[in-house]
Amino acid sequence: MNWDQIEGKWTEMKGKARSSWGEFTDDELDQIGGKKDQLVGKLQQKYGLEREEAERQADDWADKQ
Repeated sequence: MNWDQIEGKWTEMKGKARSSWGEFTDDELDQIGGKKDQLVGKLQQKYGLEREEAERQADDWADKQ
């Protein structure tokens, strides 16, 4: 699924994101709003990932949706 589709269906996708990254709060998931750059930033902040690794995880997750 591409990021435009994920953003449009974010209400449905939040649960799947929570399954992959259980440390995100509901507020953080709302802030992400299906936007890749927001997800990458939160992954860096919450999990201490480098930008490249956070982008890889985000893209891998999107590809599986």
